[in-house]
Amino acid sequence: MIISTAETIAGRTITETIGIARGNTIRARHVGTDIIAGLRNLVGGEVGEYTKLMAEAREQALDRMMANAQTMGADAVVSVRITTSMIAQGAAEILAYGTAVRLE
Repeated sequence: MIISTAETIAGRTITETIGIARGNTIRARHVGTDIIAGLRNLVGGEVGEYTKLMAEAREQALDRMMANAQTMGADAVVSVRITTSMIAQGAAEILAYGTAVRLE
């Protein structure tokens, strides 16, 4: 499965637009992580625990989007975007979406 943030795939021709492929996940922070992050906020620097949490969530959302595209019979997903929104205190949704297409 090819995924791209561009509207086209270099060297390939899109023959059919199938529809919107999407995948999401909702992740919540862990109390232990919040304590460590709170201490990091005092001294400054990257909060590695949150960085890892968000990176894993983005990958899971992308994986789910690709699985959705495959069930639609797509060869690729173009114009891929990722959004984040707060669902509740300490919980965020990551949504990956794009246009599922068939290639020549």
